[in-house]
Amino acid sequence: MNHKPVLLNEVIAALDPAPGQRVIDATFGAGGYTRAIAVRGAEVLAIDQDPTVIARAEIPPGAKLVHGRFGELALIAEAKNFAPVDGVVFDVGMSSMQIDEAARGFSFLHDGPLDMRMQGAGISAADVVNNFDEHDIADIIFNLGEEPASRRIARAIYKARAESPITTTLQLAEVVARVVHGKPGHHPATRTFQALRIYVNDELEQLRAGLAGAVSVLKPSGCLVVVTFHSLEDRIVKEFFAAHSGKRESISRYLPAAPAHAESEENNALLSVPQRKVITPTPAECAANPRARSAKLRAAIRTPFFESESYETSMELAA
Repeated sequence: MNHKPVLLNEVIAALDPAPGQRVIDATFGAGGYTRAIAVRGAEVLAIDQDPTVIARAEIPPGAKLVHGRFGELALIAEAKNFAPVDGVVFDVGMSSMQIDEAARGFSFLHDGPLDMRMQGAGISAADVVNNFDEHDIADIIFNLGEEPASRRIARAIYKARAESPITTTLQLAEVVARVVHGKPGHHPATRTFQALRIYVNDELEQLRAGLAGAVSVLKPSGCLVVVTFHSLEDRIVKEFFAAHSGKRESISRYLPAAPAHAESEENNALLSVPQRKVITPTPAECAANPRARSAKLRAAIRTPFFESESYETSMELAA
């Protein structure tokens, strides 16, 4: 399998896994991070929501792979008796395998059913495109795809589906291309496909829940590493880290802000962020692996705040 984990060296440098430690890989994918962590001697609990990944995974010694969504990370760790842990890593977004498989319906580069469901269950992208109200489709494309032409695209979809259902990826891509002209090197349907994928898989809410779950299972001094690929994801991670490192009021309903009466919010925060500047791939990595171009890595360290509380109490913070 020709899979290149993005920012692998930087992820391992941040986690610094070692024998006797336990690490959760919340997004197994092709297993690149899991293998690199296990080679360093740490025990790994890997999670993936895609049943096709589970079926063909090559699991290295010292690792276990379970089927589940990373939004349920805390519950999975508790069920597997795999908490507290020394590190958690997320690689958020699609895997190369999902993009390359036309039958999954993620890509406008290959014709396939308009699906996009990572779990293979629930509503599909075709359900959204063919059954949702024009206004709702426009809102999804605008809010989750950051597409300024969302109204035109939704109107074109509405008119096209009145003639015949939009059931394949190329059908949808062609509808979008009629009303949007992409920049050189960027397909006009990129943002529309992104928006539908995020909506169908509830990706942003899963990320928020996963971050909260990760903090709840980390040991003091444990490291949380997140690799994102577009601005919506990175914004959630950046704001989560800021909110829970005492930099601003909490924006998450899953975790409390530092106490208002604390003498110093930063001294009572759940996280510390040693390097505020986001880490991006080197030019050499981008040249070798084009998928890495938009990647951003952020890392935070679990503080001793709430260390005196029981593990069960800590788990309740993510409920």
